[in-house]
Amino acid sequence: MAEQTRTRPKESPERRPWRVEGERDDPAKRDASPNGGGRMPRLPGSRRFWQFVLVLLVLNIILGQLIPTSEDRRLDVPYTFFRSQVIAGNVEEVNAQSDVIQGKFRDAVRFEKKGPEKTFETVRPTFAQDDELLKLLLDKRVEVNASSIDEGRSLLLTLLISFGPFLLILALIVYFIRRSGAAGGGALALGRSKAKRYDASALRVTFEDVAGIDEVEDELKEIVDFLKNPDRYRKLGAAFPKGVLLSGPPGTGKTLLARAVAGEADVPFFSLSASEFVEMVVGVGASRVRDLFEQAKKAAPAIIFIDELDAIGRSRGGGGGFGGGHDEREQTLNQILTEMDGFTGSEGVIVLAATNRPEVLDAALLRPGRFDRRLTVNPPDKDGREQILRIHTRSVPLDDDVNLDRIAATTPGMVGADLRNLVNESALIAARRDHTHVSAGDFADALERIVLGAERRITLSAHERERTAYHEAGHAVLGMLEPGADPVRKVSIVPRGRALGVTFQSPVTDRYGYDARYLEGRIVGALGGRAAEEIIYGNVTTGAESDLEQVTSIARQMVGRWGMSDVIGLVSVLPAPGDDGYHGPGSQASVSDDTRELVDREVRRIVETCYERARRTLTTNRERLESLTRALLEKETLDQDDAYRAAGFEPGSAPGDSPPDGMVPLEDAAAAPAAELPAGS
Repeated sequence: MAEQTRTRPKESPERRPWRVEGERDDPAKRDASPNGGGRMPRLPGSRRFWQFVLVLLVLNIILGQLIPTSEDRRLDVPYTFFRSQVIAGNVEEVNAQSDVIQGKFRDAVRFEKKGPEKTFETVRPTFAQDDELLKLLLDKRVEVNASSIDEGRSLLLTLLISFGPFLLILALIVYFIRRSGAAGGGALALGRSKAKRYDASALRVTFEDVAGIDEVEDELKEIVDFLKNPDRYRKLGAAFPKGVLLSGPPGTGKTLLARAVAGEADVPFFSLSASEFVEMVVGVGASRVRDLFEQAKKAAPAIIFIDELDAIGRSRGGGGGFGGGHDEREQTLNQILTEMDGFTGSEGVIVLAATNRPEVLDAALLRPGRFDRRLTVNPPDKDGREQILRIHTRSVPLDDDVNLDRIAATTPGMVGADLRNLVNESALIAARRDHTHVSAGDFADALERIVLGAERRITLSAHERERTAYHEAGHAVLGMLEPGADPVRKVSIVPRGRALGVTFQSPVTDRYGYDARYLEGRIVGALGGRAAEEIIYGNVTTGAESDLEQVTSIARQMVGRWGMSDVIGLVSVLPAPGDDGYHGPGSQASVSDDTRELVDREVRRIVETCYERARRTLTTNRERLESLTRALLEKETLDQDDAYRAAGFEPGSAPGDSPPDGMVPLEDAAAAPAAELPAGS
């Protein structure tokens, strides 16, 4: 069972699913892959592309104006000024075409604050007489030419400035169309698969990077052996499963297992999320499925990994989608079914898929010939958690006082992602404290931060602080007194996260079954804070909000799912928590109103009975309650040994430390204890 924490008050519920993240794909390797690592180039019709074109044209105009030419450097003078310079003998040569006259002064001149320049240009008026100007030029010994007028830039430069940007744009369009058109999806390439390809030579993950789930590893090693030695199986007529479904809670390592299979088998690995198949355009998902399988067949033997399969693999006919059986999600699912078991073969391609909710998947997806091998990835036990910690601490310098076996024992219910986060938080704390090695104290503080929340720097009044101490002492005393209860590990009235105080309990060993007395004991312990407030102050506060949510959840499952009520009997009348799927006639949700009313009555009876037991126990042990409260007010935080001594017990001698009798395994609870039995308030 997961750790129990009693907190006060709860401001807002929050769930943090954990996932095991693999290494990021290498850019060099991604670019070298046939599909560019699944990243599509930005197409010519996009807004960013046309913004680029507009900027290019503006730069073209600006550069055309700023580039200096010989024409820009000529001095533009009136015709009368030109004649005066000829008469003065300061004109060396002229070149005339039509009415435009260009030439060169012997000495540089200025005109209207321009210059000095030796080259000039002027325009001859139409009423001027040619013979007079020509006679004057010849008399002054000016060299007269009639060659082409200098327009300031060469033909090559003119063509480059005028047509260069358009040629560049044309080249970019051709490049993008070639990149996108190869996928067969046209200019937009919507039908191209977005799967990322990882080759075994890069970002290699093996079974040495996976721990705590040995039974699943053993099953997957058979897949690796088939990919390495397919003839060994084919010569005996064996056909290997086309699909393997990995199911389990978030963070247990499903994605990491899939990559380890690819790394061990030394084959290409195509990975993507199921939600990436579906777009607003009808038919895109099916097209991407076809493209993905085509890529995998070309690289065969290969592995296709589809994460979060339930995004497209939900059961059909359950009222989803306006298009009935023709909506985009169902078309994508139909294409996957066809590719895995259709007219076209997929020899050499194995499909691995992961989901947190296998119960909502379509039956056709799970039948033999498709995902016909299903593996459940459960949270690790104590030995598995220790192995996972050793993997995640490979590159972490540990102090001599760090005992990974002890850390694994104090983290029941944690999965691989949780333990990875614990190691990372410990390293961050050690770095902030300028430690050269990560110590046991760093791990302890990191675990408190993760489980209990970060400390809040708020000032409580003396009355509020005292009330919080009584509330947490009520939880702790009942946790120590209830037979078979999980030991109290820490009690604190330091505000953390959304709570003003916390009581942390966790089992000595992992629990896989829960009897009725243990569950009732948890309800009693959760109501201890409310009972202590009523005994001491005669009234109650809002601090028990999350406590009441927890006890209601446990009591409802006892009555409606686990057959622990004589009134309801040995029937299951409530769906599993979080089951929001379709419930038609004959489902667990289709129960009569009378039965629901009986469930509500039984839940109320169990909770009220446990509350009276909590009040009676605390009243009888009032001295222990007062003693523990005084210790909390003095020290604010008590570890396990200090808390038991403050309550008048020697550590290990309290009634709650003895294991319960008659433990009966519960299939649902054993499968997901953390989800079935929510940790405290």
